[in-house]
Amino acid sequence: MDQQKLRTLVFEKTGVRIDIDDPIFALVALNEAVLAEAVERHVALLDDATADLAEQADALLAAGSVCRYGAGERPLATPATPLMPLTPAVAPPLAEKRLIALAGGAAVLCALLVLAGQALLLKPPAALPSTVIAKELTPEQALAIRHGEKLNKIVQKLDPKTRNAILAEMQKP
Repeated sequence: MDQQKLRTLVFEKTGVRIDIDDPIFALVALNEAVLAEAVERHVALLDDATADLAEQADALLAAGSVCRYGAGERPLATPATPLMPLTPAVAPPLAEKRLIALAGGAAVLCALLVLAGQALLLKPPAALPSTVIAKELTPEQALAIRHGEKLNKIVQKLDPKTRNAILAEMQKP
């Protein structure tokens, strides 16, 4: 760890000056030690994996497997047990087809039975009337409507300024 190089790098990137006696260098040393230990562990794991791979390759060579990678040839892959059956696919027997058809028919019949039961047993709620309409108006209501219609005709005949003032007053509660 070159402290002078680190000081220069920090100053160039951030503009902050660091002394050689600064405690931050203790953290740098600690980080370096932890990183070295982690690298050693990973190197040991890689060495173990490489040794295992070498043992497996030796076992394959001892079993009579031929490796010609050095000569530029690629060996043909011949698995010990076939991955796919060598016999062509056989159609299911007639009894299995009947069983599948029977199960499908039962499923469709059950679905229809459920839908029919819902249609018969579940009735939608009765719609509530949104407004109640009276068949006849009371005499007071009829008089108020006639009075309102007369006032509307009178207001329409007034000049615009007065009409707007009256309409503004009518909007107030």
